[in-house]
Amino acid sequence: QVQLVESGGGLVQAGGSLRLSCAASGRTFSSYAVGWFRQAPGKEREFVAAISWDGGSTRYAESVKGRFTTSRDNAKNTVYLQMNSLKPEDTAVYYCRAHAGVVAELEDFGSWGQGTQVTVSS
Repeated sequence: QVQLVESGGGLVQAGGSLRLSCAASGRTFSSYAVGWFRQAPGKEREFVAAISWDGGSTRYAESVKGRFTTSRDNAKNTVYLQMNSLKPEDTAVYYCRAHAGVVAELEDFGSWGQGTQVTVSS
């Protein structure tokens, strides 16, 4: 298993940008699919984006398509979530999850990070 640490969250005005990072320990991180999820107060955790082990395949929730981009640098054991045109409804705790399998399995399997708070003011 890998251990994950998210960073990059903060307070931003609507329309602004943030870049989240998910740093992993473990030599085999480059073979893991990684997903981003978020949980707003009073709501269930939801899928945001995911990237395959080699970065060749990505998936996005409809609510963030065209605004968020996920990428990875396996040499740095880090996955990124670039968030542009942020909206107040993007406010949530953002988590990354890593799974030694395919992207489609991320919603059911994998290790979680501790989360990072993103707050978008109107």
